[in-house]
Amino acid sequence: MTDEIPATQFTRRIGKVANRELALNGYTTYEQLTGVSPEELLAIHGVGPKAVRILEEELTALGLAFKP
Repeated sequence: MTDEIPATQFTRRIGKVANRELALNGYTTYEQLTGVSPEELLAIHGVGPKAVRILEEELTALGLAFKP
Protein backbone atom coordinates (compact mmCIF):
# COMPACT_ATOMS: atom_id res chain seq x y z
CA MET A 1 0.00 0.00 0.00
CA THR A 2 1.60 3.24 -1.13
CA ASP A 3 -0.55 6.15 0.00
CA GLU A 4 2.01 8.80 -0.76
CA ILE A 5 1.38 12.27 0.57
CA PRO A 6 2.05 14.97 -2.03
CA ALA A 7 5.05 17.20 -1.38
CA THR A 8 4.28 20.80 -0.41
CA GLN A 9 6.08 24.11 -0.91
CA PHE A 10 5.51 24.99 2.73
CA THR A 11 8.28 25.62 5.19
CA ARG A 12 9.12 22.82 7.59
CA ARG A 13 8.63 25.32 10.41
CA ILE A 14 4.88 24.61 10.35
CA GLY A 15 5.53 21.01 11.38
CA LYS A 16 5.14 17.60 9.81
CA VAL A 17 1.52 17.14 10.85
CA ALA A 18 0.38 20.49 9.44
CA ASN A 19 2.28 19.86 6.20
CA ARG A 20 0.71 16.41 5.86
CA GLU A 21 -2.81 17.57 6.67
CA LEU A 22 -2.60 20.53 4.28
CA ALA A 23 -1.46 18.18 1.50
CA LEU A 24 -4.21 15.68 2.26
CA ASN A 25 -6.72 18.55 2.01
CA GLY A 26 -5.38 19.60 -1.40
CA TYR A 27 -3.11 22.47 -0.37
CA THR A 28 0.44 22.04 -1.63
CA THR A 29 1.41 25.51 -2.89
CA TYR A 30 1.38 29.02 -1.47
CA GLU A 31 -0.73 30.14 -4.43
CA GLN A 32 -3.49 27.71 -3.38
CA LEU A 33 -3.57 29.29 0.07
CA THR A 34 -4.68 32.61 -1.45
CA GLY A 35 -8.09 31.00 -2.02
CA VAL A 36 -8.62 30.03 1.61
CA SER A 37 -9.08 32.01 4.83
CA PRO A 38 -7.08 31.42 8.01
CA GLU A 39 -10.31 30.24 9.68
CA GLU A 40 -10.79 27.57 7.02
CA LEU A 41 -7.24 26.31 7.58
CA LEU A 42 -7.76 26.23 11.34
CA ALA A 43 -10.74 23.93 10.76
CA ILE A 44 -8.34 21.29 9.38
CA HIS A 45 -7.32 18.87 12.12
CA GLY A 46 -3.59 19.24 12.74
CA VAL A 47 -3.33 22.82 11.49
CA GLY A 48 -3.08 25.18 14.44
CA PRO A 49 -2.65 28.90 15.05
CA LYS A 50 1.16 28.71 14.97
CA ALA A 51 1.16 27.03 11.55
CA VAL A 52 -1.31 29.57 10.19
CA ARG A 53 0.77 32.46 11.55
CA ILE A 54 3.93 31.08 9.93
CA LEU A 55 2.12 30.51 6.63
CA GLU A 56 0.82 34.08 6.75
CA GLU A 57 4.40 35.35 7.20
CA GLU A 58 5.52 33.23 4.24
CA LEU A 59 2.65 34.47 2.06
CA THR A 60 3.45 38.08 2.93
CA ALA A 61 7.09 37.58 2.00
CA LEU A 62 5.92 36.31 -1.39
CA GLY A 63 3.55 39.26 -1.87
CA LEU A 64 0.50 37.04 -1.36
CA ALA A 65 -2.25 36.84 1.26
CA PHE A 66 -4.98 34.55 2.55
CA LYS A 67 -8.51 35.06 1.30
CA PRO A 68 -10.18 37.70 3.51
